[in-house]
Amino acid sequence: MSPPPALVRSVRAFWQWQWLQLMGGLAPADAAGHYRRPDGAYTALPPMPSDAQEQGAYGLIVGRSCPWAHRAWLVWTLRGLGDTLPLQRVEPDPDAGRWRFPEPFLGCSTLADLYRRSGGNHKARATVPLVVEQATGRILVNESARVIELLNRWPAQASAPDLEPAAALEAIGHWRDLFQEAVNDGVYRCGFARTQQAYDVDQAALFAALEEADQALQQQEKAGHRWLCSADAPTLADVVLFPTLIRWEMVYAPLFGCSQRPLWQLPALWRWRARFFALPDVAATCFADQWRQDYFGALFPLHPSGLIPAGPDLATLVGSTPPTLP
Repeated sequence: MSPPPALVRSVRAFWQWQWLQLMGGLAPADAAGHYRRPDGAYTALPPMPSDAQEQGAYGLIVGRSCPWAHRAWLVWTLRGLGDTLPLQRVEPDPDAGRWRFPEPFLGCSTLADLYRRSGGNHKARATVPLVVEQATGRILVNESARVIELLNRWPAQASAPDLEPAAALEAIGHWRDLFQEAVNDGVYRCGFARTQQAYDVDQAALFAALEEADQALQQQEKAGHRWLCSADAPTLADVVLFPTLIRWEMVYAPLFGCSQRPLWQLPALWRWRARFFALPDVAATCFADQWRQDYFGALFPLHPSGLIPAGPDLATLVGSTPPTLP
């Protein structure tokens, strides 16, 4: 027997109100219902430390699930910075809504502890990635866009690639600005939208940016080039796009409502993603099961059941040819 319509309306109205309260704590929004990412604590690009080349003087802290940390991890990987800049991973603590160290670091058990130790604003979010002075815990920078710029200049072997070559600076800047706003943050704006109108606007901007990238990559392929701004080597433009697109089928399409078009309908982007995944050691930065666990398990307002859905095998997405459009 179906419940009375009045009861259904009452329960629905209560859940809608409760959902808005939960979303207010999870993701701030403007008056129109668009998600607005809070400011970070250490956002300025610092000067290169004079002792940066000393092994272990500084470290890079990342989390496996965070796409913003993933871009820093990728620069660290592509430039082979492991010899001078040790990598440390923090783990999510969904019950407390914070990052924690597997083992205490300088007496800190959580990333928030380290932020307080470093003198950061106690009201600011303790986020990854961050570059930290190992001996003191002093945080140099934690804004991912600045972190990757710093890591691209970090002392490395002579063979390490320059991911921001001078000849491509204008093109790299265009794509980085577009992706940061419409794609990297855009998927969160879709998932955390408070109103239908906000969602409609943000998902339209997201797919317009992806379409622009797909068309540009098609032109690059016709010219025999493999990357957005370069013929033979990825740049920071490619780096900032990959963490979002590699999570597409795992998280953003099913959980954040980024489902207007499957990625295979953007075939140049599909091929580009496979090329990037095949770069040396990039696959070792990708943890599909962990992504699903952390996103579906932690974002209660978006997925109240807490059930972790099965997802496609990542290898089948990056190792296959996209279907032919009808």
